[in-house]
Amino acid sequence: MMLFKRLLLLSVFATVSNYVNGQKISYEVSFPNLAHHEASIAITVTEASQKELTFRMSRSSPGRYATHEYGKNIYDVSASDKSGNPLPIERTDGDIYKVSGINGFAKVQYTLYANHADGTYAGLDQNSVHLNMPATFMWVRELQKAPMEVKFNLPENSKWIIATQLKATNKANIFTAPDLQYFMDSPVKIGKLIVKEWALDNPGQKKSQFRIALEVTANDSLADSFALKVKRITQEAQTVFGEFPVFETGNYTFLASINPYVKGDGMEHRNSTMISIPVTFNASNNLLGVFSHEFFHTWNVERIRPKTLEPFNFEKSNMSFELWFAEGFTQYYGELLIERAGFDSPEGYCNELTDLVNTKENTAGARRISPVQASCQAVFVDAGVAIDKTNYPNTYTSYYPYGASIALALDLELRRKGMTLDGFMKLLWQKHGKTEVAYQVPDLQAILEMYSKDKPFAEDFFKKYINGHESFDYAPLLQMAGLALKKQFEGQAWIGDMRYKEGSELTILSNTIMGSPLYAAGLDIDDQILKVDGKTLGSQAELMAILKSHKPGEKVTVDYVHRGNAKSAEMTLIENPRLLVVLNENANLPVSDEMKKFRKDWLGSKVK
Repeated sequence: MMLFKRLLLLSVFATVSNYVNGQKISYEVSFPNLAHHEASIAITVTEASQKELTFRMSRSSPGRYATHEYGKNIYDVSASDKSGNPLPIERTDGDIYKVSGINGFAKVQYTLYANHADGTYAGLDQNSVHLNMPATFMWVRELQKAPMEVKFNLPENSKWIIATQLKATNKANIFTAPDLQYFMDSPVKIGKLIVKEWALDNPGQKKSQFRIALEVTANDSLADSFALKVKRITQEAQTVFGEFPVFETGNYTFLASINPYVKGDGMEHRNSTMISIPVTFNASNNLLGVFSHEFFHTWNVERIRPKTLEPFNFEKSNMSFELWFAEGFTQYYGELLIERAGFDSPEGYCNELTDLVNTKENTAGARRISPVQASCQAVFVDAGVAIDKTNYPNTYTSYYPYGASIALALDLELRRKGMTLDGFMKLLWQKHGKTEVAYQVPDLQAILEMYSKDKPFAEDFFKKYINGHESFDYAPLLQMAGLALKKQFEGQAWIGDMRYKEGSELTILSNTIMGSPLYAAGLDIDDQILKVDGKTLGSQAELMAILKSHKPGEKVTVDYVHRGNAKSAEMTLIENPRLLVVLNENANLPVSDEMKKFRKDWLGSKVK
């Protein structure tokens, strides 16, 4: 995520060496021990006016909102002057080092261990190098505005390619960034990469350039095929906003590792994205979702920017009230663009809609907290680590599908009024994206009012569904597209969707959910169910057989053990609340020409 203004960025790139005090930070990265996942990194400060500087590792990363302790993976830290003589260095915290006695020059060296290749961390291996910058590089607290340069000393005879959104120089393997914010937002992929490029027209501007750098095991033809699919996604995304953003480095780069040796992740950046998918590459359409999602971020979050993330703080978690929009609306469009591009079937997209409707209507968090409140929880749940048990299943719904369910609701509401969510996003781009004026929640409401020309509608929608958590009636709006919303398990008795350990009894492995019969009966995680309705059971299949013999509203006893104590409770069975979205064609319902037109206008390709 980039955290500064586009026009400033352009001028800074042009004058990257003209920092007001002449101060500059240079990195040099070598790989003497890749077999054991280590790199040697040196950071040099020149023209330093300070006698003391603070060098530190980050505790958070662009696109992540919880804290991540990157300092744990560096060691052998030392400091020296221009002559190579040691400088005093004091470790003041786990990831902070103060260097004193500086006379215009300071060099800090350290060893980095990295063996977790994804969008949040880093991976060093004999086969490739995968760098998320906050997980890799120390930085200088006092010099965050200083220009930066990084040189990569590649293994001899490796013939590796370097892919990054950092600005290339006329020197081999040397790249620059205008300041800390851009540098930390610029992941690097190095290895035997397959690079494919394409250009697309951009209204009123020169062609926009794209490239995909693939770390995959594949022939050139398969890579070509996949690149064409990603190109199609970029074309569909452009139609939402009417134009591509300006890519300050001249192009947009997909850094993609699709192989069994990485961890699953996708992370957006201003002029690139880092994608890692731990499967064997086969150019399948199933791989496209993360590409679609991360590319949509090029507009939504990288330039249409929440004020709460401006600027990004690398020393702590970053709480935002707007992630339901920044991530959730991106989640909605990520899947919608796959459908518009023709890479998913109508039936397949109904599965996505099913998940969104159930997220809004049938998760405890969405019934309890607003999307704004869910966004604030990112500082704890966004790849955050908790070793203690939490009650998230009853207090939280992820802002990704939650926000996407709100985007679906708003899109359908607007289409009912003769407008579209595309139109809303395009106006938001004009007001807050191209101008890079950071927004807050009230600004989004103001844009909806401006676009719809309906102040009561905008106020009511935000009151009920953004700042509130009221139920939403999707059924009549989906029916306009010839989509039916029905109960998936109508008439079936239900006690809650749980995970169990099977054996001589059923052990509950997760929190029971508020509103379920199990929760109401007082059972919770780690309790062992012995009998239901007097019948012994040790498998989920046996439990389902018992439930099938009953109807919603009937009462049954449950015998269970809680911490060694035998207990019994009465449960009132309820109907399984899960909903299902299906095509009218598959539900023996009529599909009118008007419905077909609505569906095509919504889900059909927009590329001319």
